[in-house]
Amino acid sequence: MEFEKLATGFGMTEAPRVDEQGRIYFSDAKFGGVYRRNPDGQIETLIPDRNHVGGMAFNEGGGLVMTGPGVALWDERTGKIRDLLTEFEGKPISRFNDMTVDAQGSVLAGSLLWDPGPGQKCVPGALYRIDPPNKVTLLWEPIDINNGLGFSPDNKLLYHADSMTGVWVYDVMPDRSLKDRRLFARMPVGVPDGLAVDAAGNVLVAAPMGDEVVRFRPDGTIDQRIPVPGKLVLSVVFAGPDLRDLYVVTGDTRTGKGGTGSIFKARCDIPGLPVPKARF
Repeated sequence: MEFEKLATGFGMTEAPRVDEQGRIYFSDAKFGGVYRRNPDGQIETLIPDRNHVGGMAFNEGGGLVMTGPGVALWDERTGKIRDLLTEFEGKPISRFNDMTVDAQGSVLAGSLLWDPGPGQKCVPGALYRIDPPNKVTLLWEPIDINNGLGFSPDNKLLYHADSMTGVWVYDVMPDRSLKDRRLFARMPVGVPDGLAVDAAGNVLVAAPMGDEVVRFRPDGTIDQRIPVPGKLVLSVVFAGPDLRDLYVVTGDTRTGKGGTGSIFKARCDIPGLPVPKARF
């Protein structure tokens, strides 16, 4: 698989999404900001001061749903940001990481209450579902480091990366509750980050420490290890008219401003599943 580099110069390029016009939306989770790369290569700054955005999705009525310091809806026409989830049962939640959208247009987002560091104790987060217009349901807890989320082709399974322990899978019940959380796969190197599911039910997982994307078969065995020409592979998404364009985003472990965080694109042999639009 041959990758083309589309953009670079960021800290931690995250939350990739591609619209029908081929415009790539992404964040810099390290230095802040939400951006858009146009097909001509021009990069626009959409939200300059949004920090820690680890997940995004398009909204049916326009704009973006995004994580960061809460889950929020950004209206491109007005530039306004409306909070959808910043607390649960009276307790504030300071940060959310990755997210996805289900077939009903509800958002699933995981809280991130701990930045790993020397001597720090893990503070687990939780996984929530936000049903339009404003109903919030706790789906599962505890989860150490919430990361990538994606549904199986029949929507009966939810895959979920916990960057402390591996990739997990849940059964999705008819009422959309989750049951029987069980280990789906462990990474051959390091830990999992963002993920995407293809039309054959394979799960493609970003491997930050392996500089690769790992494709797992539906039974959890490794089908393919895809080397990426960049360090710190953070997330993946399918796009394009045939959903065979695979976009991969990377980060930079250095501390200085700017960096080598990049966006790459390649053609995949199996089309991906589209992420539904939220309905807020």
